[in-house]
Amino acid sequence: MPQTHHLLDRLGAWGSLLCAIHCALLPALLALLPSLGIALLADERVEFGFVLFATALGLFSLVWGYRRHGQARALGLLLPGLGLLWMAVLYAPLHLSTWPHALAMTAGGVLVGLAHLANLRMQHLRSCRHHGCAH
Repeated sequence: MPQTHHLLDRLGAWGSLLCAIHCALLPALLALLPSLGIALLADERVEFGFVLFATALGLFSLVWGYRRHGQARALGLLLPGLGLLWMAVLYAPLHLSTWPHALAMTAGGVLVGLAHLANLRMQHLRSCRHHGCAH
């Protein structure tokens, strides 16, 4: 089961990175999307899906990790990150402002990704304490 946990955190970290890149580049690409035929990426449902997936995966993985290693540092990064993501999606004045929306989504995605990486690190350190790693 620990292997599954590491896989979930890695998936969360990569997914958050991709989300942050998506959010950072989207405002610059909005003018190009129709000509490239990929306007689907600008759809609000895709964005909502990203946030919903990041929330479910992040909470599941980091709460599971917290129960194993007992340190709340990763949750301390995850919760503000998710707060920024949800605020950017649901708070209309922020959602309708292109650059502030992109900044909130990017910052939220980065925090969620850092939370997954912190969780991986704490899991590794816990494992080292029990199995005596050489570093």
